[in-house]
Amino acid sequence: MTELINTFEPITLAEMSSVKLMNRTDTKFVTNQQKLCQLLQMAQQDYFIQDIDGKRNMEYDTTYFDTTDYDMYCQHQWGHTNRQKIRFRTYVSSHLQYMEVKTKNNHGRTKKKRIEVSDMNLTDSGKRQFLSTCLHYGVDTLMPTLNNHFNRITLVNRAKTERLTIDSQLQFYNIVSGQKRDMDDLVVIELKRDGLVHSPVLNMLRQLHIHPHGFSKYCMGSAMTNPALPVNRFKQKLIEIDKIMNN
Repeated sequence: MTELINTFEPITLAEMSSVKLMNRTDTKFVTNQQKLCQLLQMAQQDYFIQDIDGKRNMEYDTTYFDTTDYDMYCQHQWGHTNRQKIRFRTYVSSHLQYMEVKTKNNHGRTKKKRIEVSDMNLTDSGKRQFLSTCLHYGVDTLMPTLNNHFNRITLVNRAKTERLTIDSQLQFYNIVSGQKRDMDDLVVIELKRDGLVHSPVLNMLRQLHIHPHGFSKYCMGSAMTNPALPVNRFKQKLIEIDKIMNN
């Protein structure tokens, strides 16, 4: 994998400044490591790879919060629009941490707001002020529920109108139940673009029979590691994920 990603032409963070996509449409795909290698070989001529100080496969560590009755998890399971997620994401190599609120509206667009933080203490006045402006829930109803860890490759098309994030080596730890789950061979790909601009990778994905597949790290990780949560509407997705991992 390392040799393959090193064949891509690099793009720096500064050069990616025009590809922030804070108001975007997202399409997710789920596959395995074998097909990922095929996809990367096909994409070399059409995509740059994010390179930060020589690193191209970055470590991410994320802790999700939810209400004490798991309303954010349930809203997603029921397919409600205008649903939200709150997370603390740490970029391991740079030690930067952000508190982020993601809102998916009824037009299928995702808006993300974030601030840089140094810890996950919600008693801090700055965090509480930020959350009061963008979160639909009271701060005092929140608790940490799930941690995940993964590696991410980020590709940018040459027109700089989209990002393709590729997550692998995904691990979940449920803070409430204490259960862990390693996702082994699973790869989660997310195409992030402004509107429906042309995307070179879509044809490549079709050729490899990698189809759109909703995968929320928070919801899937929670469903796999907390037996107390309802999984009714996630059952089919969980079955499909197991097939992909065991294929």
